[in-house]
Parts: sequence; C-alpha cells; structure tokens
Amino acid sequence: MSIEGGARCGYVNPDQTTIDYLRGRPHAPQGAAFERAADWWRSVATEPGAAFDDVARLDGAAIEPVVTWGINPGMSIGVSQTIPKPESQPEPERPTFREALAHMGFQAGQPIKGAKIDVAFVGSCTNGRLSDLRAAAEVATKGKVARHVRALIVPGSQQVAKAAEAEGLHEVFQAAGFQWRKAGCSMCLGMNPDKLEGREMSASSSNRNFIGRQGSPTGRTLLMSPAMVAAAAITGAVTDVREILK
Repeated sequence: MSIEGGARCGYVNPDQTTIDYLRGRPHAPQGAAFERAADWWRSVATEPGAAFDDVARLDGAAIEPVVTWGINPGMSIGVSQTIPKPESQPEPERPTFREALAHMGFQAGQPIKGAKIDVAFVGSCTNGRLSDLRAAAEVATKGKVARHVRALIVPGSQQVAKAAEAEGLHEVFQAAGFQWRKAGCSMCLGMNPDKLEGREMSASSSNRNFIGRQGSPTGRTLLMSPAMVAAAAITGAVTDVREILK
C-alpha cells in the first residue's frame, strides 16, 4: 500500500472506491448534486506522474496485531512482544510506565500474549462499523466464548446494527456465546450497566484505556482490533488472531 500526496494535511486521494461507497448514503448529496460533488472530488486528486518530496510504502500484511498493555493508547506492543521496562524509556516517561505496570498488574518483560481477560467488548464509534463486525464474526465462527468471559457486541450505530442483522451477523455472535446489544457507546466509556467490575480485565476494541475509562477505578483495559477481541473472547486470553484464522 502506498499513500502519496498531501502528506502535510493527511490528505488521501479520492478514488472510485470512495465515490461508490458514498453514493446513496443518507447524508451524502443525492442525484445531480452527488455527480457534481463527485466531479469536484476527482478534480482535487493528485495528477498522474506527480513528484513527491517523500514516499512511504507500508506492507499491511507484515504488521502483526498490536495490543496495549498500559494506561494510555501509546503503551502498545505487538502481540508477540514483551512489556517494556521503564528503564528503557526516556526519563520523563518512566514514572508513567511504573504507574501503568502497578495498575495493570504486569511485570516488565512479561509477554502480553496469554494475559487472561474477563470481559470482551467489540464496539465504539472507532471499531463498531459493519466491516469490524464482519471481521469479528469470522473469528466467532471458530469457537465459543470462554466460560469465564463476558462478551459484548455493540454496533456503532442503528444503521450498522440493521445492516449487520440483515446479514445474520447477530446470529453468528449469539451462537458463539456473545451478547448482541443495541447500538451505543456501551463499554467504551462505561455507560449504563456496561462497566468493568473491580479489577476485571477487558479486551476492548474502543480507543481509550485510561484508568477508570470503562467504569471501574481499578478496572484494566487492553485495546486491540475487533478480530483480536473476538479471539480473546474465545480463548479467554490475549491471542494472536492469525493463529485462529489459519
């Protein structure tokens, strides 16, 4: 994959895939207005043969799944890696790393893979899209939710929920032992009854893992992708989802 052009503002070229995705969406222009908008989007794409100051190419297949281990999203490692030592960090960051280890109950040098979880949450505005639910459902067909795990699937919107149910994804999740919930924020911020209790450990597809974020001041959150959450729900611990999908 390569992303070229407009790096200064994070711009990504509009293409036919983008236009096809937006066509007919509730908040997109309709009819002739959409065609005018599509012509405008095409007009701002980078010209063929344009020169760039820098080009970065990323091979997504070579990037292993990433899991957070600490108390902010930056405290993350590949699923095959070990939790870093505070001494390996710049001096100003060491106190936060020590706080994270104490709160999470981890040891520096400990593998993140195999860490036991109590709750699995697939959802949030970040990772509750239809494509996310499809990815998690593919994993859910490979087993059943571990007996000690409470597993929630929360679509990111009512529109997503309707589309997922039309595809039968809710039945896939329920057959595997997941709870199919109504659309909303849910455990992303510990809303309604969807909260961690005490020192529970959550595998969550949300985007924040600050202390207390999921409803308990002593609760612990491991952020990961929807597919990784589904894998953790089935095995009861942090797992490399690629091993399940072999």
